[in-house]
Amino acid sequence: MRRFILPALAAAAALTMTGCSRGGTEQPEEGIGTEADWAAVGGGFDEASYSRLDQIDADNAGKLGLAWSLDLPGEVTLEATPIAVDGTLYISGSYAAVYAVDGASGKQLWKYDPKTWEHNPAKMHFSFGANRGVAYEDGKVFVAALDCRLIALDAKTGEELWVAQTTPAESFNICTGAPRTMNGKVIIGNGGADFGARGFVTAFDSKTGKQLWRFYTVPGSPEQNKSNAAMEAAAKTWSEDFWKTTGGGGTVWNGMTFDPEMNRIYIGVGNAGPYDPELRSPGGGDNLYTSGLVALDADSGEYIWHYQENPRDAWDYKATPNIVTATLDIDGKPRKVIMHAPTNGFFYVIDRENGKVISAGKTTIINWAKDIDLETGRPIEEPNIRYEEGATEIWPGTIGGHNWQPMSYNPKLGLVYIPIQQIGGRFAREVKESDQAFNVMGLTTEAIIKKPNDGKGQLVAWDPIAQKEAWRIQHDNLWNGGTLTTAGGLVFQGTAEGWFNAYDGKSGERLWRFDAGLGIVGAPMSYSVDGKQYVSILVGYGGTTAAFGKFMDIGWKYGAQPRRLLTFAIDGKKKLPDGVPPDMKIDAVDDPELVLDEADIAAGRMLSVRCAACHGVGFYSPGTPGPDLRESQLAVSLEDFSQVLKSGALLERGMPKFDMLSDDEIRQLHAYLRARAREALGKRKESKAAPMPKL
Repeated sequence: MRRFILPALAAAAALTMTGCSRGGTEQPEEGIGTEADWAAVGGGFDEASYSRLDQIDADNAGKLGLAWSLDLPGEVTLEATPIAVDGTLYISGSYAAVYAVDGASGKQLWKYDPKTWEHNPAKMHFSFGANRGVAYEDGKVFVAALDCRLIALDAKTGEELWVAQTTPAESFNICTGAPRTMNGKVIIGNGGADFGARGFVTAFDSKTGKQLWRFYTVPGSPEQNKSNAAMEAAAKTWSEDFWKTTGGGGTVWNGMTFDPEMNRIYIGVGNAGPYDPELRSPGGGDNLYTSGLVALDADSGEYIWHYQENPRDAWDYKATPNIVTATLDIDGKPRKVIMHAPTNGFFYVIDRENGKVISAGKTTIINWAKDIDLETGRPIEEPNIRYEEGATEIWPGTIGGHNWQPMSYNPKLGLVYIPIQQIGGRFAREVKESDQAFNVMGLTTEAIIKKPNDGKGQLVAWDPIAQKEAWRIQHDNLWNGGTLTTAGGLVFQGTAEGWFNAYDGKSGERLWRFDAGLGIVGAPMSYSVDGKQYVSILVGYGGTTAAFGKFMDIGWKYGAQPRRLLTFAIDGKKKLPDGVPPDMKIDAVDDPELVLDEADIAAGRMLSVRCAACHGVGFYSPGTPGPDLRESQLAVSLEDFSQVLKSGALLERGMPKFDMLSDDEIRQLHAYLRARAREALGKRKESKAAPMPKL
């Protein structure tokens, strides 16, 4: 294994940087970040992921070492950022299990399992096996299960205090995001836009679980919209009868930021659904309030303002990345702002009082828009970006320039640190015969790599005042973790290949790194106990990796590398045991006596979209969040394969029950899987693929 601490003087050899290697202009720190505790999703209400602790700094970062680690058996994807209150860490696992851990020793204090597989097993079909964290208020920890039960737990004991069902049990909505708390209320959104869900957020009384208010992000029927000014206004931007055929999307599955100064909650609204605007809203319309930010009154949930970053979204663009609030000195005047880097590739500075865009800059390759018109706030779009004239290649693609992995803001350095992706997407209304293409409601989407550094990520230090980069670090792989920045002048980020890095926040020089033994997608945090500063990170590569197959394959194998919570401090002396390194070889298995029918293979490929979220498109799996079935002995025998799909024997481990499939469909799916295994072994040429089904 390659586990070591890298001294500061040797760091530059492993670093590729562009830009001018400078800081931004120092900005007011008042109200930004957090200190000993990290009691909210992004540290504080501002969601800046900024720690005012400075015990660890650029001079001693090279002395960081592992203080303790906690293995988390049974977990798969770990996307949460821990929170810390009075010396105790609280984390959520893949399916919203909650752990309480002593922050000084790493001892597990209690664990709570919401058991979605038992309460509502049908929801297991809509999951990447991920949960993005918990919230805290007044001695209670809050978590949202995959089936959208909002659960309040006693922070000391883990005892269940109340449970509220936040979505209709039979709906397509699921919950993977962290709740937020605000003055005696806890708010939660949901996902499911890609399945036809209608988005909304709901606030509950944090003491009792009683529903207080709900705001829909997409209008419904005329009867549902009646006497609701926000919904009636939004309905004018959709076709008249859209609600009869689609929920519209606009789910709020991640970014929500409470503004205590203005008593508002800002929500980041997701993509419209389905992707093709002519299917969901024929003839035109901006389709409010999808792909934008909405400000709501925190007490009543009433609409205040909106800013739509992508009118008439056609590319799965989302405003769901974290929303950072601050006061910036702009043109000599203090401005109360939101800083936001959605998936469309722009970085926005927005007046949080009125929702007007102040400035915008391009953080990655963008070919769908020339710029943002600051008078109207609308993008200056390029032609044919909605595939009006046929297949269109768009940068960034559906994964976006910046996805859910949190960016961070350091007011002392005047910089924002953004985990950036560079990859394009091909969009077409015709069906493409490809084992790496999705067909979503008649629209084929496919990730593409054509430009230099496509398929890779970067860490970008961005000056929000000047709207340009200060420095940029090139990573080797696409799907990397979120960032933490500190008053000690540091930036921390984990990578897909498993390195946990500390950088100088002003210059981008790497000062230290640690081999975590598995890819990292979540964001780190910092806290202190008895005056000692710690930095913690969850290690568990996964999430949407299966859906992107080869583009996110690092060689991690399902079940081979342990999922862990790692915590570091100056002069930490603990060691991790040697682990299993990444391996790009596909150890496919086969039954050579099994005769495959080509018609079954073609039909099975069409069925395999049901498996893509966990086992990969075309059964090309990066080993997480589900195993590579080409390597599975259990999937060799049709009888064994059928038994697992029908019985639900692996439900508790995240494998849904597929009792809706007929025996013929299971045989066809099995035939396609066996064909893909033989292709991996070189025993079969890749046949012409059948089109993916219309979902």
